Amino acid sequence: MNDITQSIIARGDLAHLALFLWASGASGLLLFALRESAAANRRFDEFVRELSNFNRRFGDRK
Repeated sequence: MNDITQSIIARGDLAHLALFLWASGASGLLLFALRESAAANRRFDEFVRELSNFNRRFGDRK
């Protein structure tokens, strides 16, 4: 990676390097957010399922 960075700096393409780093970081954050959102969705689905089971077992008692 150091050779690639040195080549880009030697050619004067610092803007391209900055844009690539920004896009890589933004893509990484998007993937992280999507993964966390999917995990939260699974946890919420499990909670609703357990709440439904609880209501089915104890809902008829008065």
